[in-house]
Amino acid sequence: MGKPTGFMEIPRSERHYAPPGERVKHYREFTIVPSDKEISLQGARCMDCGIPYCHNGCPVNNIIPDWNEMVHRGDWQNALSILHSTNNFPEFTGRICPAPCEASCTLNLTDQPVTIKSIECAIVDKGWEMGWIKPQIPLQKTGKRVAVIGSGPSGMACAQQLARAGHDIYIFEKNDRIGGLLRYGIPDFKMEKQLIDRRIAQMQAEGVKFRPNSHIGGNVSIKALLADFDAIVLAVGSEKPRDLEVPGRNELEGVHYAMDFLRQQNKRNAGDVILDDIAISATGKHVVVIGGGDTGSDCIGTSIRQGAASVVQIEILPKPPEKENKMLTWPMWPNKLRTSSSQEEGCQRHWSVNTTSVTGKDGKINELNAIQVEWKQESGEWKMSEKPDSAFTLKADLVLLAMGFVHPVHDGLLQELGVERDPRGNIKANEQQYRTSIDKIFAAGDGRRGQSLVVWAIREGRQAARAVDEYLMGSSELPR
Repeated sequence: MGKPTGFMEIPRSERHYAPPGERVKHYREFTIVPSDKEISLQGARCMDCGIPYCHNGCPVNNIIPDWNEMVHRGDWQNALSILHSTNNFPEFTGRICPAPCEASCTLNLTDQPVTIKSIECAIVDKGWEMGWIKPQIPLQKTGKRVAVIGSGPSGMACAQQLARAGHDIYIFEKNDRIGGLLRYGIPDFKMEKQLIDRRIAQMQAEGVKFRPNSHIGGNVSIKALLADFDAIVLAVGSEKPRDLEVPGRNELEGVHYAMDFLRQQNKRNAGDVILDDIAISATGKHVVVIGGGDTGSDCIGTSIRQGAASVVQIEILPKPPEKENKMLTWPMWPNKLRTSSSQEEGCQRHWSVNTTSVTGKDGKINELNAIQVEWKQESGEWKMSEKPDSAFTLKADLVLLAMGFVHPVHDGLLQELGVERDPRGNIKANEQQYRTSIDKIFAAGDGRRGQSLVVWAIREGRQAARAVDEYLMGSSELPR
């Protein structure tokens, strides 16, 4: 694929960003878009691998070598067709996916993988620019009605696939705008929201009907949906956040869940007014972010843009190694030190830290008390212990909890349905039929799988769509 000797002649060129001092002044995307020639050269680096491990490294099994070859040749339209054959929304994954495909690239053995993520993004952006992306309207309708509960990437992918199969699809979303985690969980500086809006327009043209402000199990009865639809897909996400159970957490103001903080800023960017009595702001404050993952990183970038006095990120796990052992990890996703664009903008990072309490004055937090911990393996399990005489205190006017999500929200919809759950509290359904314990109800995405990546959500939505189509029609031509 590509140029036979391209990987030896052409150096890897990663995506570039506007300088931190410039980009923190706004909430727009700040990637410097490479030229078509640059992308073509990067596509030429793709090797003629006997086994292209990038296929399995990608959860949606993108046919990566093929569209790399098309980009190398300048056949962008064919590249787009190949890309869309496995991924409904490559402009989402091309911006916010951590790119496990690149970790699986053969050239990653020398730390020079093909820039798959940048090429993917360039292909779909070119498709929109040239007007190649059109609604795919089914030739005939089946007369079957499907309700998809949740409009995140899993729900949207599932709905689009089912609409193209000819079913009447309704997406119910509890929030005021469509997009789920993409809309209110991902900062605009990582993915601007007009990208969601144009996909919504495409899906509406394909027959999908959107119903925002529809909280199933709240202001909309699940019994009504069971009576009105031939199948229901639960794409509700994993929204129950992990809490911080330490002294002072519930007594002092200033400790908030990350998603509440991020949601408010995205709403402001969309033109909404956040009332002062409920506003969560980092302006002029010493911010401590608890959690070292992507959500914590998003809190850092948002806090810096809001004008925080300082930002510190703490993580309970040990600091990862600077470089992985390729012989032990490749082609799997490695545990290694990564620095996000937000962390580069100005943030202190601490590892192996456990919070012990939060303290304050006049009902408001002003300090976070913590201690260093050690991790040791005992009988095959990792055990944590506190290091003696290692307690310390951080200034903290605002603490943001970005410690992950434990399972979907059980109150309301899931309890009312009585759907069976697995030991982790997720909706129980396998990866073949995606059926729950209740007839004609299916589940996909983080609510079934557990907290995961956007690309996994798209995969689950696509596969669940095929399962629903088979259930309704006896067979399906939709891809898995």
